[in-house]
Parts: sequence; C-alpha cells; structure tokens
Amino acid sequence: MTRIVAGSAKGRSLAVPKSGTRPTSERVREALFSRLDHMNVLAGTTVLDLYAGTGALGLEALSRGSAHATLVEKASSAARVASANVRSTGLPARVITADARSFLAARTGEELRGDIDLVFIDPPYDIAEADMTSVLSSLGPWIGPDALVVVERSTRAPAPTWPPFLVLEDQRTWGETVAYFAGPPLPKNEPEDGADAVADAPTSSANVEETR
Repeated sequence: MTRIVAGSAKGRSLAVPKSGTRPTSERVREALFSRLDHMNVLAGTTVLDLYAGTGALGLEALSRGSAHATLVEKASSAARVASANVRSTGLPARVITADARSFLAARTGEELRGDIDLVFIDPPYDIAEADMTSVLSSLGPWIGPDALVVVERSTRAPAPTWPPFLVLEDQRTWGETVAYFAGPPLPKNEPEDGADAVADAPTSSANVEETR
C-alpha cells in the first residue's frame, strides 16, 4: 500500500498491484510535488498521467488542487487498481486502458493548442528510447503553450530527446530517480507598434537603456 502525501486526500491509502508496476516512492513523490508546488503549476490544472500505474501521480496532483486528471495505463490489471483508487479517493479522474503511444496518436492538429496543462510521464525503466521519443513528440496537439511536462526516469537511463516544442527547464535527482521538467519555449518578442520608427530615430547615449 501507498498513500496520498498531501492535500485534500492526504493520508488516503492507494492500492498497488502485486506485480507489473513501479510506483513512485512516497519520498520521491513528496520531493517532486514540493517542487511543483514551488513552481505554482498545480492549482486548477488539467492533468495527463501517462504510464499511470496506480494513478498515484495524477491523484496526488488532484489532492493538491488540480482540476481533473486522465490516467492512461496499458496493463488492464493496473488500470483496474487505478480505477479503484479513483473511487476510494473520490478525486475527479478518469482511467483509460490504452498504450500511451496509441492514446496520444488519436489526437492530431496544431501544436500547443491543447487543453492539457501538466503531463506526467513515468514509463517502465526498460522502455525503448525510440518509444520514449515517440511519446514526447506526440504531445504537441495535447498541451497548451504554458504546459509543463514531467518525465521520471532512472539515473542510469539516457536523458530524453526533446521535440522542438519542448525545452528542458530543470532537472532534479532523488536517489535512483531523476525528474526532468520541460515546457514550450518562450515566445519570441515581437516589436510593438511603432518600434521600427523608434529604432530609426536618432538617439543619444543619454537616453538609451540596455534591456535584458
């Protein structure tokens, strides 16, 4: 058994399958969510939890203020356990039994126009790197321009290969686990109306400020 660490469902027990999953330890989950709390990315967000297993990451986010979560798990036995955890906690989540790549492939369209604010990707440690890259590349139509993607991996695994619409913002290591935090690149600053005219106007060193 494991439990929700903090929030409205703090202390609620979560069932864990006897085999076939690798739940994030409570210690790592507490450290991860302390970081997310510090980043102010949980309140009111829509969450996608891929390779959800028991659903612990998505349910922890909901307990701490996220609005809704979709938990995607390929193994039917684990998905049943995740569904039981959703019912027992009463948190607003749905469980979908599907392969992560197949699930993501069902949505196409323009990148960064989606409704997902926070994505958890916690795959098996032995996942092929090509599959990991494919999952990240398929997130484009699902996430919004301010989304955060959290990838949890073994410290022995290579770093993810990020698609063009995601850039690494931070990474943290806790024991044998490393978490990568990535999001869409900041938009390029476009000149405001009249900026070109100002740029063409003569200036003196006295009235020019360097901005960063």
